[in-house]
Amino acid sequence: MGVPYTEKPWAFLEEYRGKAFTGEWPTLTEMFNITVSRYPDRLCFTVFEPDRITLSYSEALAIVESTARWLHSKGIRHGDKVAVTGKNSPEWAIAYLGILFAGAIVVPIDYQVKIEELDVLLKTAGAKILFVDEEKHGHYQQNPGALEEVISLKKGIGTYVYDLDGPAATIELACENDTAAILFTSGTMGHPKGVMLTHKNLVSDCYLAQGTPLLIFHTDVFYAILPIHHSYTMLAVFIETISVGAELVFGKKMVSAVMLKEMKEGKVTMLLGVPMLFNKLLAGIIRGLKEKGPIVHGLISFLMGISGLIKKIFKVNPGKKMFGFILKKVSFESIRICICGGGPLAPSVFRKYNQLGIDFVQGYGLTETSPIINLNPKEHYKETSVGRVLPHVDMKILNPGDRGIGEVIVKGPMVMEGYYNMPEETAASFTEDGFLKTGDIGYMDSENYLYLTGRAKNTIVTDGGKNVYPEEIENEFQLFFEIDQILIHSFVSDKKTKSEGIEALVYPSPEYADANGSVLSAEQMKSRIEKIVSEVNQRLLPYQRIERTVILDKPLEMTTTKKIKRGEL
Repeated sequence: MGVPYTEKPWAFLEEYRGKAFTGEWPTLTEMFNITVSRYPDRLCFTVFEPDRITLSYSEALAIVESTARWLHSKGIRHGDKVAVTGKNSPEWAIAYLGILFAGAIVVPIDYQVKIEELDVLLKTAGAKILFVDEEKHGHYQQNPGALEEVISLKKGIGTYVYDLDGPAATIELACENDTAAILFTSGTMGHPKGVMLTHKNLVSDCYLAQGTPLLIFHTDVFYAILPIHHSYTMLAVFIETISVGAELVFGKKMVSAVMLKEMKEGKVTMLLGVPMLFNKLLAGIIRGLKEKGPIVHGLISFLMGISGLIKKIFKVNPGKKMFGFILKKVSFESIRICICGGGPLAPSVFRKYNQLGIDFVQGYGLTETSPIINLNPKEHYKETSVGRVLPHVDMKILNPGDRGIGEVIVKGPMVMEGYYNMPEETAASFTEDGFLKTGDIGYMDSENYLYLTGRAKNTIVTDGGKNVYPEEIENEFQLFFEIDQILIHSFVSDKKTKSEGIEALVYPSPEYADANGSVLSAEQMKSRIEKIVSEVNQRLLPYQRIERTVILDKPLEMTTTKKIKRGEL
């Protein structure tokens, strides 16, 4: 069970209950209207193209309502599906909100999927209208299929979303228990699995995440650099932003130089990312320190250890001042909080960010839970945990075994209503008493903090009956800058007995150079990686040790949230 919380950042909603909304939670449209009434002139959506373009909350609402009127004039009604696919932009956000303000269900789709995949998803969802960016606009203009309209998210190409409008109309809006969005999870070809999330799912998760406590304010500036169609960015960046009246800066490319420029110009205070992003940013910081020589690097490492100890014991943050010169150089001086989700983060990376004076928060969840169900509170964080259970959430470990480890199951207001048009798959994903089976393996401590050890489907069972969790081993390699990607999986070591061994697939970092700045040859890199694997093996339990290492000459395929596609192997 969740622990009691005294602070409720959503308490201000009581002032609007019975006036702006009547349910337990407001819908997304009601939430946006409430925010606009509170902060009409606050900056809402910002992009650098390359000059700064910004909409205030009142300006954004006017365009959203125009979009909704246009959709209504085209026959879109309560419960209809409208899709949006494209890179992060204010136009994407306007389309998303406009669809909801028309009483419809939004279907956000990964902009990187191929045309044939997108066709399958549009057909599966039964989308009537598509908002799309320039790369795919021409195709759907000429080949609309069952689509009734195709609208551009890019100015100057076809009918532009900002130019839409329609006559005044009485629009039937959704209620809190109505579906707000259908999100298709990875592996969409064949039988696409669409997660149905209600308004209540998304709004409750948005506010309850703030009760960990993760206090955010209307003065904050969020940065959307990860794909916004993904549940993590959609909730933790986009919806969190508009829930409090903060500003959202849309990043265009996950390229360090571009990101750091946008973060500095936008005065970003809230940076949300995935492990790969934070690993690379930290690697750049540490590489810069090492270039100053062993004495300077050693001194700063020692001071970082002291800073982390003070923060952990006395709950104060000296690192922000101690290492201000480092944070300024990497455009982190305005950053108030970093949040990592979308995959497991190595405790060593978590620790170093906190030592540098950055309030670093790790979270956990999945698309089916809207997605956040755990967050590590910055006042009482545990480096090896993915966080404490959110308020109003009931979490258990199913059939705990060795070390108290079992499958994580959860119940709460953010848990999906089911998979779209898949009653059998929906039923199979829940226990008989209504808990969602996450498919993740882990254990909990006495303070309701969750510790993940891996995915159930990735677990390797040794000949001795021991469970090996690949993610635990992969975490041991996160601070070796020679390695760009590593994936741990099993291989058949003996065909007769069908015995399984543990194998590491390693893609070396193409940017790595030695202390003299020289790029290593293939043989030198192979030798270096083998030494790293040997070093890590010494820290692992005997049954966890890597038996075979394969050096790859090209990177493994990744999702848009920078996770390796294990199923593609």
